[in-house]
Amino acid sequence: MNGTIAATEGWMGHKIDTVTARARLKVRREPYWQRISKGFHVGFRKMSGTTTGSWSLRHAGENGNEIEHSLGKLEDCPDHRRFDHAVELAREWLARSESGVVDTSQPIYTVMAACDAYVNRVRELRGAKAADDLEARYRRWVRSDPIHKVPLPQLTPRHLDDFRRRLIASPVQANKAGKVRERSKDSVNRDMAALRAALNRALADRMVASDFAWREPLKAYKNVTKRRGLYLDREQRRAFIEHAPEYLAAFLRGLSSLPLRPGALAALTVADFDRRLHVLKIGTDKSGADRKIKVPPSTARLFEQISSERPPAAPLLARPDGQAWTKDAWKKPIKEAAQSAGLPSGTTAYTLRHSVITDLVHDGLDLLTVAQLSGTSVAMIEKHYGHLRSEIAIEALARLAL
Repeated sequence: MNGTIAATEGWMGHKIDTVTARARLKVRREPYWQRISKGFHVGFRKMSGTTTGSWSLRHAGENGNEIEHSLGKLEDCPDHRRFDHAVELAREWLARSESGVVDTSQPIYTVMAACDAYVNRVRELRGAKAADDLEARYRRWVRSDPIHKVPLPQLTPRHLDDFRRRLIASPVQANKAGKVRERSKDSVNRDMAALRAALNRALADRMVASDFAWREPLKAYKNVTKRRGLYLDREQRRAFIEHAPEYLAAFLRGLSSLPLRPGALAALTVADFDRRLHVLKIGTDKSGADRKIKVPPSTARLFEQISSERPPAAPLLARPDGQAWTKDAWKKPIKEAAQSAGLPSGTTAYTLRHSVITDLVHDGLDLLTVAQLSGTSVAMIEKHYGHLRSEIAIEALARLAL
């Protein structure tokens, strides 16, 4: 129990600070109260002999008004720790009440509650794809971690330092055989960024008074994002397609013609391609928002050929069984086609996206348009491909010479 809190006798001479003491209590509707400080009590309600019971607080304000607030059943906490935890939550509630940070009629706001609220906000503003990705990260790295139940006003740098260490130490599965590998700092950065975004949103919503707890511990590692350095020139991409089986070649041609993520290209349906206007609607992507691309005649002809006489809901680029491509489905045949074409080891579907973006930037297309076509931010394009603009800049400066 907290050393500053004495195990004092409560209302009607009953104690609630131990499992044994609570077991002796008679069932009744009214809570059993134990005094924490003047005008401030924690209560335990025992409605039956088989349930865990529920906790609440009672506080007498300066104006004499008495407020009761439910703390819940605290079932996530071990039975022997529930009184201490109830006291912690009650004190946190009182601190929030006195600081005016939030409406104290609302439930205690934990780290996990902040994450859930942020997922809902992202789902409303950016759509299901972005929200589902965040939800999966929180489920894997936050909900399963002790930090998930920490009330925001009680959050300290120590909590976040410990969380960061656990995050770094958590291995990830490298393949279906169950082999694991250490997490890269790049991956850790992405997961910390997801938590940082949720906490910053909670700060903006005034669910906590300061970002002091996470400002330093959740800072990203610098200079750890790896550039996708493997580049295939146009001849290599042509060889890649020629050495691929016919059922895969169309998918590779699509990746070689547009700067799309492989998953976004695989998710396209026949209905997403407007034959009359030669416009492709990208509806499923990491960016979370629909966008449209007007494709050149050569690419339009490819899509017209492969979608002829097929229903609107069918995948635009289908596998032999008519199903959409997935990462597990394309990984092996792409590896085999790359080996057959004599391409560098490590060539993947994503290599084609990187190569196409590289050509667009190197050929002089402005970064804003490249970003819009690729479904990413100008900052990300500039970060990973901005160095390719140097030759274009030199040529432009050379034309200025008198």
